[in-house]
Amino acid sequence: MGESWFRREFLTPRRLAFNVIFYGLHFFFFGYGWHSQAVNTKLAALNALTWSVWTSRGAGLVLAFDGGLILLPMLRNVIRVVRPRVRWLFPADENIWFHRQVAYSMAFWAMVHTTAHYVNFFNVERTQVRKQIALQIHYTQAGGITGHFMLLIMVLMYGTAHHKIRQQCFEAFWYTHHLAFFFMIGLYSHATGCFVRDSVNPDYITSFPFYSTEHCLGYESWRFIIWPGIFYFGERVYREIRARRATRLSKVLVHPSGAMELRIIKPSFKYVAGQWLFIQVPEISTLQWHPFTITSAPEDPYVSVHIRQVGDFTHALGDRLGVGPSVVAAMTKAAIKGSEKDEKTGMTRGDFVEIDASNVSLPSVRIDGPFGAPAEDVFNVEVAVLIGAGIGVTPFASILKHIWYRQKRGNLGTLRRVEFFWVCRDAPSFGWFQSLLQEVEAAQADPNFLRINIYLTQKIGEDMLWNIAVNDAGAEYDPLTLLRTRTMFGRPDWMTIYGQMRQAVESGQYIPGSKSQLKTKVGTYFCGPSVLAKAIKEATLHHTGPNVEFSFAKEHF
Repeated sequence: MGESWFRREFLTPRRLAFNVIFYGLHFFFFGYGWHSQAVNTKLAALNALTWSVWTSRGAGLVLAFDGGLILLPMLRNVIRVVRPRVRWLFPADENIWFHRQVAYSMAFWAMVHTTAHYVNFFNVERTQVRKQIALQIHYTQAGGITGHFMLLIMVLMYGTAHHKIRQQCFEAFWYTHHLAFFFMIGLYSHATGCFVRDSVNPDYITSFPFYSTEHCLGYESWRFIIWPGIFYFGERVYREIRARRATRLSKVLVHPSGAMELRIIKPSFKYVAGQWLFIQVPEISTLQWHPFTITSAPEDPYVSVHIRQVGDFTHALGDRLGVGPSVVAAMTKAAIKGSEKDEKTGMTRGDFVEIDASNVSLPSVRIDGPFGAPAEDVFNVEVAVLIGAGIGVTPFASILKHIWYRQKRGNLGTLRRVEFFWVCRDAPSFGWFQSLLQEVEAAQADPNFLRINIYLTQKIGEDMLWNIAVNDAGAEYDPLTLLRTRTMFGRPDWMTIYGQMRQAVESGQYIPGSKSQLKTKVGTYFCGPSVLAKAIKEATLHHTGPNVEFSFAKEHF
């Protein structure tokens, strides 16, 4: 039986250390805010409201802290630069996870802060500490207006951030998340001015900052939390300038699975295998940027991405290029049949169609990046286990190409062996990646260096099963993938796979010339759904021992 969610999220050593520091800081700031409000003699009248005003001040200070903290993991260029140097200290690849933890914290403390203020406003009206009613404080003063404005933005941002909404309508997530700019303006100005004061009436003046600092006691946390906002704004400006450098879409290839391969020329774009980028097609939208993994190798004269038509943006791009559903269906016909070659078209599953630029003008594109990913580290381990599910195989296209190039140069670093797993639901998905795997497989001088493991999880029909049986009998190549490696059917048993790998490493048989008493580092790099990631991570943790150290890293956008 696997470990419980609570143990995995809170009690593993690294998570436990993170939770102690993260939540410890939050309770510290809450206590400090509560105490500083309670002992402030200038706010004695407000302190007569007791616990509600102290709670609102403590929760407000925590929210200010989170408001600065939530932008730090979004400094993608900074993370890309510092990642190789500090990954021993903190998991830089988990920046999106950290961003979510701060967002969850903000949601909780926003509820605490808002509830406490509603009690405050009710008590102010009841006791007449200030000659105002609650509605006036809510909707006529800066603190009440900005507070409700930020709550509205939070509802929109949190509501569209759910993974199902992001998958079905990425545009909704993209646009609402950019309301964060206005949220931050509201946060920085929320407690300034004369909202907090030691007098019954506000003390305004005619010169800047238009209120008297003698009686108006605005909180000053914005002076500290504004810096992450400045850094983030500066990075976005830099990214916009960088994205405007000369870029040209040189070629578009359509693979049998329906994946579109965009080959882009941008001389200023330098990257490492396994990284990813944002792409924009101004003809479709001048505001939207969509993340895609780079599938070319740094040695290639172009930058390529493979795009599957699954959402509004990708369907619009397919329509713009004249690659509609009928074209994709015709190209995947051979793979659906389970045959090696379509007699009418003469195409195999590894063939592709190049968009004729004389008939269809290629749109202009812009790319922003590159950005770091855990798969960059494959050359820092002795054994690299690359696992892709469906289109999640894209980062490993770049890595396998790069390994191929480095093999030719005899420069593989510490890497001694590569295990590549590709889990697909249906046969047509093999098409776009097939030609690359054939080339990499054929180039292997050492058959033990790279092992390809392909799993098909689709329920196979009777006709397809018959075709596979006929074509597989005595054939040198697998009838589905046209590789020497045979396709396996069903879901991989990760516990058994990692157990066998550990046993082979410890016996000294897995890596030729290695000593079983030396510790072997096996890095697992995964791109795909979270359910599968959980099973693989559990297997790596279960089988890590004194002689074999399994690590796990998942691709995040």
